[in-house]
Amino acid sequence: MNKVAAVPQRTSDVTSLTSSSPDLDISEFLAFKLGEEEYGMDILRVQEIRSFERPTRMANAPEHILGVVNLRGVIVPIVDMRIKFQLNPVNYNTFTVVIVLNIGARVVGMVVDGVSDVITLSPEQLRPVPELSSAIGSDHLLAIGSLENRMLILIDIEKLMSSPEMRLVTQQLAN
Repeated sequence: MNKVAAVPQRTSDVTSLTSSSPDLDISEFLAFKLGEEEYGMDILRVQEIRSFERPTRMANAPEHILGVVNLRGVIVPIVDMRIKFQLNPVNYNTFTVVIVLNIGARVVGMVVDGVSDVITLSPEQLRPVPELSSAIGSDHLLAIGSLENRMLILIDIEKLMSSPEMRLVTQQLAN
């Protein structure tokens, strides 16, 4: 049986931060792990979080697209970001989850090593992304979020999933 967790749209500390400073630009991110790194994505793109179940494999699909699942009547492609980012080894365990995303007019599932929490970051906690060669194109990175002793790589999940190299969402659907 799949466990489904509803994703909160706001954290409790947003109210206290915004009431003391109404013009403060607050952004909320869902924090998740891929390998040893912690990433964040816009919480508003997240529909739900589900436990991992083996999808039905599709012939001739790219390696990072594991297949599809039927989610309440909607056929959802499942992408394993660990395979896409060439993180080895890829192990599926009890912490492995699927983040179900709304990208444009599509619903897409993204396999990650785990989800930790929803984090609110103010503009002062955001740092520019250094120019580095990485598995994620720099145009898909928003910033580096710094929170106490944590650093999150903040990704533009809509741009990443809509990119031609993902071969997942056509540009017409993403707009």
